[in-house]
Amino acid sequence: MKLRDRHSSDDVSGFLDKGTSVTGELQFSGTLRIDGDFHGSITTNDKLIIGERALVYADIKVGEAEIYGTVSGTITSKKRIEIHSSGRIQGEVSTPVLVVEEGGFLDGSSNMAGGEKSPVPTESPEVSRKEWPGS
Repeated sequence: MKLRDRHSSDDVSGFLDKGTSVTGELQFSGTLRIDGDFHGSITTNDKLIIGERALVYADIKVGEAEIYGTVSGTITSKKRIEIHSSGRIQGEVSTPVLVVEEGGFLDGSSNMAGGEKSPVPTESPEVSRKEWPGS
């Protein structure tokens, strides 16, 4: 199943090719594709594409992300995260829309409450038997 193939080379405004290794804080506008190794943090309101050969160890905050390679860390997205069949995420994912293509891998936790953590109730409400139909 092919989700969306809307990314021609004209759409990508930045590129870290295979064989590249970067450590630090990365901030950008537009669409960035990483096919090399990255360690640190990544921040943008736009799109990040993690290519098939990429190894990324980072805390990531993006508008949206497409994962074809390997990510270890936390990914927070305002719009959408797609994990494609070759994609691997180990860590925490938080996004309003999460798409995992068959073969894609998520080892960790996911939160889909608008991309932000929602409060977890500490107590469950009392439910009496007469509230259930047929009781």
